[in-house]
Amino acid sequence: MARNTGPVWRISRRLGFSILETGEELNKRAYIPGQHGSATRKVKKSNYGLQKDEKQKIRHMYGLSEKQFYNTYMKASRMHGVTGTNLMIMLESRLDNLVYRMGFARTRRGARQLVNHGHILVNGKKVDIPSAQVKPGSTIEVKENMRNNSAIADALEANVSFKDFVEVDKDNRKGKYVRHPERKELNQEVNELLVIEFYNR
Repeated sequence: MARNTGPVWRISRRLGFSILETGEELNKRAYIPGQHGSATRKVKKSNYGLQKDEKQKIRHMYGLSEKQFYNTYMKASRMHGVTGTNLMIMLESRLDNLVYRMGFARTRRGARQLVNHGHILVNGKKVDIPSAQVKPGSTIEVKENMRNNSAIADALEANVSFKDFVEVDKDNRKGKYVRHPERKELNQEVNELLVIEFYNR
């Protein structure tokens, strides 16, 4: 299945989870989409259903296709340490995610577009692959001809706080990936252990 490019809010309502991590998708209508969504009773899900939903939450949150997500999981499973933690660290170390974390875009989808169009430099070199893994200590910056872009300025203005594993220089449109994130710094509403169980069943 290809990456979903449809309405994010609809997916969030289907999963009962804020893909944008803001909660705004569920504020107005916290029930599944569709004509009879508000009248639909919640059905108790099987273990498989719970595991699959958890996979979908994380996959949609970071904007990966099924194949991309599975390949990331396989790489994480071959690394030393806890597979679930490795998976989350790899997802957070993606270039498009770090552009989003540094506030250069309001959403990960917007950050991916900036990278795809060649507007982002990593350690001074253009990188236009959103899935590129960025190493701690690397600098990420917006190309000079895009530094006055209104969309980037608006995104930075809207972002009042940043994660501790990134440092951001708003004026110069530059940031640094300081270190790998700790699990407690990431979304607490997802349970990556269920994803491991899903792939190990």
